[in-house]
Amino acid sequence: MQSVAQSWLVYRLTGSSLLLGAVGFASQFPVFLAAPFGGIVADRWNRQKVVIGTQTASMILAFILAVLTLARVVQVWHIFVLAALLGVVNAFDIPGRQAFLVDMVGKEDLMNAIALNSSMFNGARILGPAVAGILVAKIGEGWCFFVNGVSYIAVIIGLFMMHVQLRPFQAQASPYEHIVEGFRFVRHTTPIRALLLLLGLVSLVAMPYTVLMPVFADRILHGGAKALGTLMGATGVGALLGALTLASKTGVRGLGRWVAFSCAGFSISLILFAFSRTLWLSIFLLLPVGFCMMLQMASSNTLIQVMVPDELRGRVMAVYSMMFMGVAPFGAFFAGAMADRVGAPITVAIGAIAGVGGAAIFWLRLPTIRVEARRLIVAQAMTAGNPPDEMTARVVED
Repeated sequence: MQSVAQSWLVYRLTGSSLLLGAVGFASQFPVFLAAPFGGIVADRWNRQKVVIGTQTASMILAFILAVLTLARVVQVWHIFVLAALLGVVNAFDIPGRQAFLVDMVGKEDLMNAIALNSSMFNGARILGPAVAGILVAKIGEGWCFFVNGVSYIAVIIGLFMMHVQLRPFQAQASPYEHIVEGFRFVRHTTPIRALLLLLGLVSLVAMPYTVLMPVFADRILHGGAKALGTLMGATGVGALLGALTLASKTGVRGLGRWVAFSCAGFSISLILFAFSRTLWLSIFLLLPVGFCMMLQMASSNTLIQVMVPDELRGRVMAVYSMMFMGVAPFGAFFAGAMADRVGAPITVAIGAIAGVGGAAIFWLRLPTIRVEARRLIVAQAMTAGNPPDEMTARVVED
C-alpha cells in the first residue's frame, strides 16, 4: 500500500516521470552503499535482534510520512529524505532477514520456506495495491502510510515471540576483512556470481517498469489511481502463483533452468505489456510478468542459500540485496529520465529486450555452471550433517 500510495503522491505533486524515477533511486541507492555493512551485522550479531531493530525503524518512518501527508504539509523533499532513510534500513534488514530465514527453518525446508514467504508477501501485494487505489481515490495517500505503520506492530510482536537457536559468532578478523571475504567468495564462485549478475541485470533494466506504472495507469491507459492499484494487484496475483508453483516443488533439482526460462518469460511479457493500450489486456499481461519475476527471484534466492556456507550467509545475502535492490535505483533513475524523452513504453521495451539477452547468455553458460553448483550444494549438505541424497547430487542436471 505504501509503495503504491507514495508513487501516486509523487506523481500527483509533480506530474513528472523523472521525479518518480528519482524517488525510486533515493529509496534504493542506500542499499547499494550500505548493504555490505548490513551483511557484516547479519553475520556478527543476533539476527533476530537485527530484524526487530530494522522493523521498528521502518514503522517509525511510515508513521512520520503518514503524519506529514495527513497534515497536508508534505513536500517532495520530505518524501526523498524518508525514502532514503528507509533504504538505509533495508540495507540492514534484507541480509538480516534472509539469513535469519535459515536459522528459523533449516536448510532442508529452505526452498519451501522461501516460497511460503514469497506467497505471503505477494498475497499482500494483491490486496494492498487494490486497497491503496481505493483509499487514495477516496481519502488520500496519508491513510495508506498510516495503515502500513500500524501493520509493523504485529510483525514486531511476532519477532519477539520467536525462540530460535542462533549460532554464536566468533569474530576472527576486522569488519573490513570480513566484507572483502564476502565479495571474494561471490567473485570466485561461478554459480553464485552468474545468478547475481543475471539478477542485477534484470533489476537494472527491467524492474524499473514498476516506477513508471503511474504513467501507464494515467497517461497511457487513462485509468487513474484505481487503474494503478489494479495493475499492481495483477502483478501480485502472478507473483503469488509463481511462489505457489515453487512451493509445490520438492528439492532444488532443475532450478537453474527455471531461472533462465523465468527471466526470458518475464522480459517477453514485459515487452508485450509496454505496447498494450487497453487496460484489460495490460492487466492480463502483468500476470505472467509477476509470475516469471517471482520464479526467477525466489529460485535464485534458494540456489544461493543452499550453496553458501553459513558463516558467509549474511555477507552473500548482502550482495544479493545489492543486486536485487541496490542497482535498481540506477535503473529507476535512468528509466525516469529516458521516459521523459522517448516515453514510458519505449523505455520499458528496451529494458525488457536486454533482459531477454541476459537470459540467453545464462542459458548458454548453464552446463558449465551446473558442475560447480552440484559440488557446492553437496558440500553444504555434508557440512550441515545431512548425507547428500540422489536428488541433491543431481541438483541442476536437468
